[in-house]
Amino acid sequence: MNENERKVVVRRMLLLIAVACIIMGLYTFRLIFLQLVNGDSFKAKATNTTDYKFTVTAARGNIVDSTGKRIATTSTGYNVVLNKLQMGDQDLDTMLQQIVELLRKNDEKWLDTLLISEPDAAGNYTFTDSADSTSDQKTLADMKETLGLQQYATANDVMEMLVEKNHLESFSLPWQRVLAGIHYEMDRQAFSNVNNFVMAENVSQVTVATIKEHSLTLPGVEIVETSTRSYEQGDILPAVLGRVGKITAEKWKVTDENGQVTYPLKEKGYNMNDVIGISGLESVYEDELRGKDGVETITRNSDGVIVDTKITTVPEPGHTVQLTINSDFQRAVDKALANNIDMINRVYNTGDMKAAAGAAVVLDVKDGSVLAAANYPSFDQNLYATNYSEYSADPSLPLFNRALQGLYTPGSTFKPAVAVAALDSGLINQYSTVNCTGVYTYYKDYHPRCTRHGHSGNIDVVTAIKWSCNIFFYDVGRRLTSDVYDAYAYKLGLGQRTGVEVNEAVGRLTKKTDKNYTSSLDIQAAIGQGNTVVSPIQLATYAATLANNGVRYRTHFVKAILDTNTGEVLSETQPEVMDVIEGNGNTFALVRQGMTLVPSTISGKISSYPIAIACKTGTPQRSETYASGKHYLNAMMIAYLPADDPEIAIGITVEYGGYGARTGDLVVDIANAYFAMKDGTLEVDPYVDPRTVVQEDAAAADTAAQTAPDAANDAQTDAAAAEPQQTTAPVGVTEEENNDAMLAQ
Repeated sequence: MNENERKVVVRRMLLLIAVACIIMGLYTFRLIFLQLVNGDSFKAKATNTTDYKFTVTAARGNIVDSTGKRIATTSTGYNVVLNKLQMGDQDLDTMLQQIVELLRKNDEKWLDTLLISEPDAAGNYTFTDSADSTSDQKTLADMKETLGLQQYATANDVMEMLVEKNHLESFSLPWQRVLAGIHYEMDRQAFSNVNNFVMAENVSQVTVATIKEHSLTLPGVEIVETSTRSYEQGDILPAVLGRVGKITAEKWKVTDENGQVTYPLKEKGYNMNDVIGISGLESVYEDELRGKDGVETITRNSDGVIVDTKITTVPEPGHTVQLTINSDFQRAVDKALANNIDMINRVYNTGDMKAAAGAAVVLDVKDGSVLAAANYPSFDQNLYATNYSEYSADPSLPLFNRALQGLYTPGSTFKPAVAVAALDSGLINQYSTVNCTGVYTYYKDYHPRCTRHGHSGNIDVVTAIKWSCNIFFYDVGRRLTSDVYDAYAYKLGLGQRTGVEVNEAVGRLTKKTDKNYTSSLDIQAAIGQGNTVVSPIQLATYAATLANNGVRYRTHFVKAILDTNTGEVLSETQPEVMDVIEGNGNTFALVRQGMTLVPSTISGKISSYPIAIACKTGTPQRSETYASGKHYLNAMMIAYLPADDPEIAIGITVEYGGYGARTGDLVVDIANAYFAMKDGTLEVDPYVDPRTVVQEDAAAADTAAQTAPDAANDAQTDAAAAEPQQTTAPVGVTEEENNDAMLAQ
């Protein structure tokens, strides 16, 4: 073989080797791709397994007070859950009957939202919806539409369709109703291989044990640990905290005006049976409190056998919402308000009409944070569900959040706003006077009065505030006009939103555009009557703004958002200035001077309190009368203290409380509790969950009834011996507050 032939052979051999290497490389690369990159996928195909993913609900975040004490928290509960994957060939309806019997045995309820009654003796059904419930009406309409029925379909028509759809013809009528209700709930929860069905919630430990005992005969029936909302301090701000509840049909399926159907909560990652905040802070801070759900993956082979179960995404608890409220101080203010109302009824309102309701709000002057927001009467979160009918039927409206939603005529508490407007606008100065003769005669046909209690003759602004002189504010208000003093009152915080995170009533000021406006309405509104209505939290905000020399902060309940696991502060509410009245010279100094003198005109603890208090009382008329020309009165108060370096501001209203001065002792009680809280000596009765004492109280009542059968008769005899009367003048209280009541004379 010559040299050329040898070179040709070598080249061919090298080419063959190169081609072989390329082919081997391609096979190697393909093998790597199949085994490493897509190995799990091909392994699953090889073994013919399927992964199913289920939601693991995250724990809801806590709501705590300013010191970290838990108010609303998450506790462990147990649900009875059906997992379709694990049921195998078991007959579903037979299994449902077994579960129902076990639940009945332990007095448990299962989920049943089907608005249809049990069958009567003739086998007929009726709808159980509430005629005034839009939610019920929409649920019925959606149900009929889903079943393909006309909206005029009867309950019998619906049941017939449900029985036929779910093949329940072989069961008795009572069982048809039970099973139809469960199947209806299954459809609502979209029960499937990838979506479990929650059949019963928050079952007892006895039921947990019972279900586990029957696990061999109930494949796919599981006890699933879940988190439920509970309230370690159910008496703290129940109306502000709000509630959580199951997602309603209206929120789940939303139909717009064009008939377009959307599922906004589903798009946000919720399931149909999830719990969501539906009111108050629970709703406002839903995104923070909700947390991030985890994922459980169940792997099943071709034979239907579960070969693997694991948590593939660990759930993350929601964040903690920390409030500005100190729960001990809140409870002290609640008690003080209740005691003040009780005192008014015992000492003054001895007739048929009693002071039965009120509110008191306390703010931190420095940043607008709410330190307490008391309502009387109130309710306990832990009894809301069981006592709802009783609460809602109570004429004193314990569910009504008077502190934020109640609107009241402010009476003389409005006068400092008029004084600020008059001084700042230059209409008057510290030397300006108005001659108080007891009757305002500017109008020919309208002559409102003033008691002239403690004053008469030429009155300056400081004296007018101190003694609440109507004539001074009639005249100044007329000259200012409501356009001017309304603008100042608005900037001070009245007749507008305070900025709190939850719903609040806006109220209103008297305006020239009002349908009933007359020129004389300007002088009525100048002493806090007219059409003006404000809320207690607005009064507290207004008092804080006066204390801050015209700087108004946003009022707020939330102090910070915390990491639930570590306690780390994720975000903190900063003081936010909403408005400022610069003040002309000594505008606020004069108004504050007058308010500091008011306690000296009120008998009781406030006049001798060792720390100076600035306040202004109000006694606005109510529309109801108890005699000719005699109107029932509300008791109103604004205050801040210490007067020389304010720390807290207070807004108070007591319905049918009479004269505003009657709340003076309440201001002192709040002040005492505040300073005790600051130095760590505040002592209050610990919270007791009322659910734990219901049975004890019932047993005690039975014992008392047996040992003292005549007690009720004795009480009736005592009541009959006391002759009801309406006290029209206060005992031990100055007459200055008659000024508001004499408006119409």
